[in-house]
Amino acid sequence: MKIKFGTDGWRAVIAKDYTFDNVARVAQGTANWLLERNEKPSVVLGHDCRFGGEMFTQVVAKVMAANNIKVYMSDTIASTPMISMGPLHYKADLGIVITASHNPPEYNGYKLKGSYGGPLMEEQIREVEELIPDTNPHDLDAIHFENLLESNVVEMVDLETYYCSYLEEKFDLDAIRNSELEFAFDAMYGSGQDVMRRLFPDITLLHCQRQPLFDGIPPEPLLRNLQEFAEVIKLSENIDCGLAVDGDADRIALFDHEGNYVDSHHTMLLLIHYLHKYKNLTGKVATGFSSTVKIGKLCEAYNLPLEIVQIGFKHICGLMLKEDILMGGEESGGIAVTGHIPERDGIYNGLLIWEAMVKTGKSLRELIQEIYDITGAFAFERSDLKLAQEDKDRIVVNCENGVYETFGPYTVERIETLDGFKYYFNDHEWLMIRPSGTEPVLRTYAESSTREKALEILQIGYDTIMTKQDNPLPVKPG
Repeated sequence: MKIKFGTDGWRAVIAKDYTFDNVARVAQGTANWLLERNEKPSVVLGHDCRFGGEMFTQVVAKVMAANNIKVYMSDTIASTPMISMGPLHYKADLGIVITASHNPPEYNGYKLKGSYGGPLMEEQIREVEELIPDTNPHDLDAIHFENLLESNVVEMVDLETYYCSYLEEKFDLDAIRNSELEFAFDAMYGSGQDVMRRLFPDITLLHCQRQPLFDGIPPEPLLRNLQEFAEVIKLSENIDCGLAVDGDADRIALFDHEGNYVDSHHTMLLLIHYLHKYKNLTGKVATGFSSTVKIGKLCEAYNLPLEIVQIGFKHICGLMLKEDILMGGEESGGIAVTGHIPERDGIYNGLLIWEAMVKTGKSLRELIQEIYDITGAFAFERSDLKLAQEDKDRIVVNCENGVYETFGPYTVERIETLDGFKYYFNDHEWLMIRPSGTEPVLRTYAESSTREKALEILQIGYDTIMTKQDNPLPVKPG
């Protein structure tokens, strides 16, 4: 079996393809890559709350130790941002996170983080892939983890304390704790739970327990997965803002005081607005191809340069390593800001929003209205269409051939094709079609002035692509 890394790491179903042997193979490929580039390499290693996390992490530690690679291993669950920061603190060459992020509970995964504190770049990931052996070369049972600890080849480290101390330095957390505002946090049973319980023991905490099956709900901070959190906020009538993060705590979602979901597009705008208007910071803004056009309008108003990149946070990280980036973020909820590592960090960004509310004395909705006063109101919706492969192929070919000139009453004014097909109807309404590269899914996105109009565009888009058959590929009946 050939092991391939996706947009953000290798992920597979536990006990099917995600096995001790395959994890050991990936670890050996990683070790080979490290040894080609460093005389005495070291890694920071940790896992989230998923099933078997500790066991799989020990497998990686055994393989690294067998290759004489020093391992700094988290002594408890660790978020992806915690592991990303690890190489900077311990002067290590790589960070390795055993996590499948927001995937369903039957998955686990393996992420690689560079020595600079962010995702390993695409070129390096492909190099690691090429060095993964076809079989596991190690007798894992013959390598005793306790012996590795005794010899100090594997050293248990307290990343949680380091991360919490870092946040205490970066933010006036006492101002947040002692403010009259009430906050809530939903860990989605993920690895952000212990940090937030430690920093804010008195706020409303939801799903901050170890539950490897995530109560059957994928730990992705989308509204459909956060219904209980929304209901808690609505019923409380005194919570001013809710923060939710995904399974490995690098993605963010927010709720206002009425329990209304605040999506990643609004969160990106809030961060730009607060950092520039209230903290007087400048720099380039970088965002993914599927993000709202309102980011461009806000950047124009604030005279901030904007660069739109392909989807995948690694593209934003690459820019952050070379340029002064004020905010880099994408539609999935992965956002990075200036003054922190070039990495997504849901907790860090959430604290920045809470700080904005405390320091300005404004509610989340009041801050959003300040943005709307500049950009105009908007709504964004997305639908992932699970299609037969022949339907997916036909639609993509039609996109490539310029078949779609209208979608119902909407006439296409222009098309952008940086990463998918983005059909603009005017300066604030658009439909985007983007095929998944790994499964028979077609992702569709829409933006308009209201949620109802955005949903209408998605529906009209679906009706159009499923009925218009200019390309002669066969269409699945029904």
